[in-house]
Amino acid sequence: MTPGTPRIAIVIVTYNSAEVLEGCLRSLAEGARGVHLAGVVVADNASKDSTLKIAGEVTGLPLQIVQLGRNAGYAAAINAGVAALDLQDIDAVYVINPDCRLRPGSILPLAEALRRPGRGIAVPRMVNPDGSLQPSLRRTPTVRRALVEAMIGGDLAGRIGTLGELVTDPREYERPGVAAWATGAAMFLSADLIREIGPWDESFLLYSEETEYALRAGDRGWALWYEPASVIEHIGGDSGVNPTLAALLTVNKVKLFRRRRSTLAWLVYYFAVALGEGVRALAGRRTSRASIVALLRPSRRLQKLAD
Repeated sequence: MTPGTPRIAIVIVTYNSAEVLEGCLRSLAEGARGVHLAGVVVADNASKDSTLKIAGEVTGLPLQIVQLGRNAGYAAAINAGVAALDLQDIDAVYVINPDCRLRPGSILPLAEALRRPGRGIAVPRMVNPDGSLQPSLRRTPTVRRALVEAMIGGDLAGRIGTLGELVTDPREYERPGVAAWATGAAMFLSADLIREIGPWDESFLLYSEETEYALRAGDRGWALWYEPASVIEHIGGDSGVNPTLAALLTVNKVKLFRRRRSTLAWLVYYFAVALGEGVRALAGRRTSRASIVALLRPSRRLQKLAD
């Protein structure tokens, strides 16, 4: 981060985001209070609704629209959005979902956090529309955590020490610190980091791309810093209720684990995840039923997003 006023760009990935995009864009000017907003890129995955019309009607922002021409996935849209920027002229890129709303002055604390050497990613405190905490921090995926979550569930595991991957203890969100990774709905990336580790992995399409990126950054010595002084409102997606998206999430986290760990560790991890989803499928959870089917019978449908 260069001395003086931080120079920041924002990349927003859209896909049929007409209902939420205007609120996101309207929050940017106040959210950027204290920094120089050098550019805003809306990277659109071939929306069929009025997303592009809404983006084009917003004034007062240094906004450009990048159209991918197809639903290429979250990582591909981020890469296209970043490619439209001149990284030599900015200090950081704030990647956010269109269903996010920036609180006034919320970018500056993230920029200040990255002034410390070794920090490459900063993430804000994420809240629901009613102001309640939305847990967003994660621990490193491990076989033990997968086994514990299979037996007692991820929410409960997250409340017992460090047994779960998801950090659910509200006290952990009151103080800044390092995390292994965090939800990709809002990630503030150093331009130096982007230049060093390269683009996001587009093979994941949706889900686990942020995990892979954060862990890859960590492999190269870059820390992910959680900064509660920055607050962002996130409406949230529907992976918890949409069976196809839930299946994609499950398959991708297993795929990522396989890439990073030994075959034996991956096999144990795979069976732990399958066990957990299988038990919940028997209890009637539709998302788990779709997930276990996808794990046992891989489908090409999960390798291509809807156009």
